[in-house]
Amino acid sequence: MMEPQINIAIAGIGNCASSLVQGIAYYQNGGSNEQIGLMHWDLGGYRPRHLQVVAAWDVDARKVGRDVNEAIFAQPNNTQVFCDHVPPTGAVVRMGKRLDGVAPHMADYPAERSFMLADGQREPSQEEVVRVLRETNAHVLMNYLPVGSQQATEFYAECALEAGVAFVNCIPVFIASDETWAKRFRDKGVPIIGDDIKAQLGATIVHRVLTDLFAKRGVRLDRTYQLNTGGNTDFLNMLERSRLKQKKESKTEAVQAVAERRLEDENIHVGPSDYVAWQKDNKVCFLRMEGRMFGDVPLNLELRLSVEDSPNSAGVAIDMIRCAKLALDRGEGGPVEAPAAFFCKHPPQQMTDDEAHIATEAFILGEPAPKSRVH
Repeated sequence: MMEPQINIAIAGIGNCASSLVQGIAYYQNGGSNEQIGLMHWDLGGYRPRHLQVVAAWDVDARKVGRDVNEAIFAQPNNTQVFCDHVPPTGAVVRMGKRLDGVAPHMADYPAERSFMLADGQREPSQEEVVRVLRETNAHVLMNYLPVGSQQATEFYAECALEAGVAFVNCIPVFIASDETWAKRFRDKGVPIIGDDIKAQLGATIVHRVLTDLFAKRGVRLDRTYQLNTGGNTDFLNMLERSRLKQKKESKTEAVQAVAERRLEDENIHVGPSDYVAWQKDNKVCFLRMEGRMFGDVPLNLELRLSVEDSPNSAGVAIDMIRCAKLALDRGEGGPVEAPAAFFCKHPPQQMTDDEAHIATEAFILGEPAPKSRVH
């Protein structure tokens, strides 16, 4: 009997793609590795060894033309190498569509930290990308473009729609959570999971869990902030504040959605704060929550979280891919709501993380989702 397979196409071969591809190789053989870092070893019959990269696009000269297994280690990628024996994938990185994917200020920084555009390469048309998706029999297209890439994300979303390929939107450009786009995916019978991936144990999930804990324990949350610093191209890209609007909205709404009551804008600040080059792919979160407990007595909580940013993302992406393929197998189109609520910061429908977890497990088993509290 043939093993099942999930063919993955990737738009954007940055740190997150690097961690995902390393992870597919790392978990190929199971053994002792299967106990660490995965929420699901077997998800609906799909295991890590069933994932295969078949197509990829990028705009950096150091990546275009190279097999994905080499391109993931090319500059400016600087995430931790936890699997240095990634075998060739057979997928050569093609020149991608630039559009608004590269912020102008990136050119002001050294090439080893920023992008080196492959200016001599011709950018593909929508028809060419669709053709590649079909020829490679891609099942899932991962969107790993830089934050703020509205036009470029919409370009690849259009390609996925036309090719009938499930779309996993890992960045804070609102596609799955935009009703116009959601309807288009629904009408075409194409699954989409998004928007804006929620890391395995990152700033947002920790902030959400603590906010939900305050609500459940009767503690009134009065004000809170989440400040994040990092040294990868994601943080460098976000120095251009105009690219941050949807990122801040996504992260802020993720916290507001589980609060006992909505905080006034002046009492909540959530978002990337600064670029610190030497941190590389390490992300540091400073979290503060101020509230009142029994008898109106004040309390405050402060937390510092340090994580390697991209592996933290890949631990979730590998489940998003498999859930997208399950939806494709079942002929489900449009936003896949339970996994989106569990895996993303800005899903079409917000749930508490406990509710989203239960609903996602039901989805994986093919069972009806329990009714959830809508926010």
